[in-house]
Amino acid sequence: MTYRIEQGERRFGRVNWMGLSTLAEREIKRFLVVWTQTLLAPLVTAALFLMIFNLAIGPRRGDVMGVPFLTFLAPGILMMSVIQNAFANTSSSIVISKVQGNIVDTLMPPLSGLEILLGYLAGAVARGLLVAIGIGLGLGLVLGIWPAHPLVALGFVILGAGFLGGLGIVAGVFADKFDQMAAITNFIVTPLAFLSGTFYSVQALPPVLKAISHANPVFYLIDGVRFGIIGASDSPVSLGFGICLVATLGICTLAWVMLRSGYRLKA
Repeated sequence: MTYRIEQGERRFGRVNWMGLSTLAEREIKRFLVVWTQTLLAPLVTAALFLMIFNLAIGPRRGDVMGVPFLTFLAPGILMMSVIQNAFANTSSSIVISKVQGNIVDTLMPPLSGLEILLGYLAGAVARGLLVAIGIGLGLGLVLGIWPAHPLVALGFVILGAGFLGGLGIVAGVFADKFDQMAAITNFIVTPLAFLSGTFYSVQALPPVLKAISHANPVFYLIDGVRFGIIGASDSPVSLGFGICLVATLGICTLAWVMLRSGYRLKA
């Protein structure tokens, strides 16, 4: 008995699981090979942030949200590290491939736009989770700060890594040179991370700045992780989760459209 493959049907089924897993494995191994830069460095940076802010401001700052300033600061530093590394993982992978001219190795295999998207996101989420676990263990073992709601914190970490991983794909597709990527990082990603309640409660801001902060999806990511770790937040957790989920789906949809069409990828 013979079977005929209909037009538009792929011989390996609706999903190319082998290709998807291979791309995901490549993206994960890519950052594990240089773990001192991709995993150890964020832990050291987070520790330096906590130490410097505690020495400079902590003794005079007083409690924030009913907890010591260092305890309030810790979840924001954790989430900031997660999103920065998730963004760097996808954006650097695509830009390096474009600059070196081997992006064709990703585009030539029989992978759909969605499969390429999921493969890249797998690397971003894996790196984000490992960074979060490392910093979380440090907070618990050194400072005695353990998550009050672990599943809530985990959910927002995954959403944050997915959102910034998707944004990294969009930025990587758009950028053709490293200086363009640096501009996106410096003028978009860094302000989103720093002006989102990482180092302060937005309740202390003037009304205009408070409204601007609430329009920033990263604010809800940091606020959600803060609730997951210390049990307090500036906004309802369910609202924040919904906004983050919509933002993540939106940016990933844009990334999928760009990958599917080959925008700025195919000559």
